[in-house]
Amino acid sequence: MKTETHPAYHPKAVATCACGASFPVGSTKEKLEIEICSSCHPFYTGNEKILDTAGRVEKFKARRAAATHKKSK
Repeated sequence: MKTETHPAYHPKAVATCACGASFPVGSTKEKLEIEICSSCHPFYTGNEKILDTAGRVEKFKARRAAATHKKSK
């Protein structure tokens, strides 16, 4: 097996999120800066924002029904 082919592994590397949370992880880098973590992600916090209340599928079905209705006349 060749020596020095793998990068050094840091079992106590620190990941720091943009929200300010930091936690230990294992990585090949000593410090990681991430944009989103489980402390601020909407899925984990329960603060999901629904932007489209009608839904894209429902809007598509309504347009399709309107278009087929016009053709049948």
